[in-house]
Amino acid sequence: MNLFGLPLAFATPLLLTALAALPLLWFLLRLVPPRPRKIAFAPMRLLLDIPPKEETPARTPWWLTVLRLLLAAIIIVAAAGPIWNPPVAGPASSGPVALLIDSGWPAAAGWAARRASAEGVVADADLEGRGVILIPTGEPPLEPRVMAPNEARERLRTLSPVPFVPDRAGAFASLAKALAGAPQASVIYLSDGVALDGPGAAPADLLAITGNRPLTTLVDGVNEPLALAGADNAVDALTVKVLRADRQGVPRAGVVRAFDMRGLPLGEVPFAFEPGTSETQARFDLPVEIRNEVARLDIRDEASAGAVQLLDKRWRRRAVGVVSGVAADQRQPLLAPSYYLTRALAPFADIRAAEGASTAEAVDRFIEQKLPVIILSDVGTLPPETQARLSRWVEGGGVLIRFAGPRLANGSDELVPVTLRRGGRVLGGSLSWEQPQSLGGFAPEGPFRDVPVPNDITVNRQVLAEPDGLLAARTWATLSDGTPLVTGERRGAGTLALFHVTADTSWSNLPISGAFVEMLRRVVALGGSTASEAAVDATGGPVLNGETLAPTRLLDGFGAFRPSMPTAKAIPVGYRGRAIADHPPGFYGPPDGLVAVNALLPRDTLVPLNLSSLGRLEPYRDSTPRDLRAPLLVALLALLLVDALIVFLLAGGVSRLTARRAAKGATGGAAALVLALGLTALLPPGAQAQPQKLTQPLAQSAPAATAAPEKPMSQSEIDFAIQATSSTRLAYVVTGDAETDAISRAGLKGLTDFLGERTALEAGEPMGVNLATDELAFFPLLYWPIVPGSERPSAQTLARVDAFMKQGGTVIFDTRDAETTLPGSNGAGSPANETLRAILSGLDIPELEPVPRDHVLTKAFFLLRDFPGRFTGGTTWVEALPAADEAEERPARAGDGVSPVVITSNDLAGAWALDDVGQPMLPVSDGGPRQRELAFRAGANLVMYVLTGNYKADQVHVPALLERLGQ
Repeated sequence: MNLFGLPLAFATPLLLTALAALPLLWFLLRLVPPRPRKIAFAPMRLLLDIPPKEETPARTPWWLTVLRLLLAAIIIVAAAGPIWNPPVAGPASSGPVALLIDSGWPAAAGWAARRASAEGVVADADLEGRGVILIPTGEPPLEPRVMAPNEARERLRTLSPVPFVPDRAGAFASLAKALAGAPQASVIYLSDGVALDGPGAAPADLLAITGNRPLTTLVDGVNEPLALAGADNAVDALTVKVLRADRQGVPRAGVVRAFDMRGLPLGEVPFAFEPGTSETQARFDLPVEIRNEVARLDIRDEASAGAVQLLDKRWRRRAVGVVSGVAADQRQPLLAPSYYLTRALAPFADIRAAEGASTAEAVDRFIEQKLPVIILSDVGTLPPETQARLSRWVEGGGVLIRFAGPRLANGSDELVPVTLRRGGRVLGGSLSWEQPQSLGGFAPEGPFRDVPVPNDITVNRQVLAEPDGLLAARTWATLSDGTPLVTGERRGAGTLALFHVTADTSWSNLPISGAFVEMLRRVVALGGSTASEAAVDATGGPVLNGETLAPTRLLDGFGAFRPSMPTAKAIPVGYRGRAIADHPPGFYGPPDGLVAVNALLPRDTLVPLNLSSLGRLEPYRDSTPRDLRAPLLVALLALLLVDALIVFLLAGGVSRLTARRAAKGATGGAAALVLALGLTALLPPGAQAQPQKLTQPLAQSAPAATAAPEKPMSQSEIDFAIQATSSTRLAYVVTGDAETDAISRAGLKGLTDFLGERTALEAGEPMGVNLATDELAFFPLLYWPIVPGSERPSAQTLARVDAFMKQGGTVIFDTRDAETTLPGSNGAGSPANETLRAILSGLDIPELEPVPRDHVLTKAFFLLRDFPGRFTGGTTWVEALPAADEAEERPARAGDGVSPVVITSNDLAGAWALDDVGQPMLPVSDGGPRQRELAFRAGANLVMYVLTGNYKADQVHVPALLERLGQ
C-alpha cells in the first residue's frame, strides 16, 4: 500500500486497528500520579507552609503521556510487519501473473528499478504458488507460455533493453494469446511512459485485450528518459536537441558530451529544461575543425541508446573553396557570382574565397589546404601545371564544381565531365528563334533524384555538350528540350560536376531558386565521402539500388558500443530511417565511409504515454524491499530507556551534589551544547566543501592560431613602392630587349606628356616593371610589347599577371606586326602572334571581340573610330560585351566594365615615342602627323577608359555627344 505517497506496506495490516485504543491509554496514563517529592524543612517552617485547604493528587505531565503513547504506537506498528519498498502487489487472482515489460531504449535509464520491481512480482508469485508469463516488448514476439517463478527469475536476469523503440503491437498480440489460454490470469504492465506512436494508442489497445481482468500499471518512481535528436553542424556551432517526455512538469538539467571516433572527449555543454517543456538545446561553440571530428554525442549519467547521437561525415561542414574567373566587382558586389554561391553554400558549408590571388594561386592554395570541394566559376583556361595538379586532386577524392560563362565557353581544358561546344547557346535573344527553356527533370541515378523539380526556372543561355555515347549517363539535370543543364562523372575517387549556366543570374534564374541550394548541397556532400554517404533519400526510407553496408559498431540498449548483434542486418545504401530490430543504431559500412544510424530521427519528439485510463497506477521501486520491524524494535527499546530515566529523575533518585549556581551553569552549558549540535545538524551536508574548479571549455582553452610572419620587404622593394605610389604612373613590361624597352619607355613618356597637356591628369614618369619580382597592383595600366621568339614567362609570373587582371588592372598586349601580316589575317601565323598565344595559354582570358562602334573606349575622352599606332591595319580586341537582352537584365559588369585585356598589333608605343627635344623617334606608316595625333588620342582614350570605367556608357551623355557630332 502507499501511505501518503510513500512506498510502505504491512505484512499484517489488521493489527493497525489497535491504534484506535490510544485515546483510552491517554486517559489511563493521566490518572496515575507520580511519586510525591520529599523536602526536609524545619518543623516550624512546615507548620507555616500548611495550606488552609485540602489538595488533590498531581497528574502525570502531558509530555510523559505523549512519550508513552508513542511507545504503544510503535509496538502496534511493529507487530503489523511494516515493509519499506514492498514488492508490487498484483491484483488478487488465482491464475498466473502476466508480466508485460517495456524493454526498449526508453526503459534503459531506469532499468535497475524496473528489474527490481519485476523480481518482486515474481517473488510474490512464488509465495502464492502462481506461474509467470513474461512478455518483453523489445524482443521478437514468441509463443507465450507459463513459466515457474524460478525460471522467470533466471529469464529476468538475462533480460536487457534493446536499442530501438519497443514493438508494443507485437507484444500485445502475444499477451492476447496468453490471456486466451489463462482466463484467471492477472496483468502487471511495467511501462516506460513514452509514446512515439501517439499518447493514447498503447493504453487503448491494452484495455481492449485485458477487458475486465485485474490490471496494475507501474510508471512513476524513476526519472523520465532523456534523448538526443536533430544534430545540426551549423555555421557557428554544433547544436543538438535534448528531448524528454514531460510527465512530471519539473525543471531538469544535465550535460551533453562530445567524443571523437576514438572515444576522446572534445567538449561538454550544459542544458536545462524549464518547467512544462519537453525540448531544449545543447550548443557546442567549437571551431569547425573540432566540430568536424565529433562522432558521438551523449548525455552524461543517462545510459540509453536514445541518449546517444552518432555523427558520420554527412554531419561535417565541408570547407569549399570558391574561385571566380570574373574580375573583382567593387561597384556591384551583390551581382557577382561569388555572392550567389556564398549565400547558397552558407547554410551547410564553410566558404573560403580566393581574394587577391590569381586563379592558379587560389587553386594551389586550396589544394595545399586539403579542401574537399573547389568551385570554379567561369574559369576558362588554367595553366598546364595547375590543370595537372587539379586533375590529380580530383582523382584523389576531391570534388570539382564548375560553372559556365563566357570564359569557359571559349576556353579549352580537360577538367569537364563532357565534351563542350565552344561558344554559348543563346535562347530568347534577338538573333534566336528559340524560347528560354525551363528545367526538365533530374536523372534517377544522379544526386538530385529526390529534389522536387521546380517549374519557375528558366535558362536564357547555356554551353552545349557534344552528343556522344556517354552524355546520357553523365547528365544529372536536363532542360525541357533534353539538353543537359548539369553534368557530372566520377573521376578516380573524386567527382567532377559542371553547371552549364553561370553562377549569377545573367544566364539563368537558377541561382535565386531554392533548388539551387539543394543541388549544391547534394554535390558538396560528395566531397570527402563515399558514394554510400552521398546517397540521400528524403522520405526516410531505403534506396533500393542493390548496394548494402554491413554493421561495424553497434549500440546496445544502454548506449555502449559492441562489435555486432546476431540479429543485425546490413542497411541499404542511403538508409535514413530510425533504428529498428533489423538495423540497430550504430555505424555501418567501411572504416573510411561509415554511415550512422540513430535511435531517433531529427523530427522525432518524446510524448508522455497517457495511462490514466488503465486504472490502478503504482510507482517503481528503486531498491529492494526492507523489513522495518528490526529498526522499530530498536527505537522501542531506546524510548523505554528514556522513559525509565525520566521516571527515575521525577522520583528524586538523584541527590543534588552541587550548588544551585553550579547546577544552573551545568544546565546552561548543556543547553548551549545541545543548541550547537542542533545548528550543526541543520547545516547542509556539503556546506563546508571546497568549490570545485571549473575547467575551461575546449574551445576557450585551445591556443589561438597565430599567423605566420610575413617576409620583410627589402630596401629596393620599399623604394619601388614609394616611387610607384607617389603619383599615378603608366607602366611597361621590361622584356630584356634594350631597343624594345627604350621605345616602350619613350612612348609612355610621350603619352604622359600628351595627357598632361590635353587632360586634367598629371601623371608621373612611366616605370618599367619586372613581372616576376615587382608588385603590379600599383599601376592601373600595363603596356606589354611582344618580342617574337622570347621565352614564355613562368607559371608563377603568369599567375601574378592573372591576379593583376582579376583585381581590376588592364594589360595592353602589342604584337607590333600589323604592317608585316596579311590584311584580314589578324596576325595569324606571325612569330609575335605565336609568342602571344603561348603567353595567353597560361592566363584566364575572357571572350574577346573587336572594339564595337558604340564601345565606351571610342568615346572615353576623344571621339574615335579606330585605334591606330605606327600602323593602322591591325584590329584592337577587348572583352566581349554581353548580349543586348543580358545587358538589360544586368547593366553593371564586373570591374566596372573595364576590359582586363586589350590586344593590338598597331605598335602604339612606337607612335607615342618622342626623343629629348620632342621629335618622333619612329615614323608612322601612311598617315603622317594626323595618324600620330590619332594615336595619341587613342592612348588618351585607353588611359581614361582604364581610370574612369564605363561611366560614359550612361545614356545621359548621349544628347551632348550627338550635339557635338552635329557640329
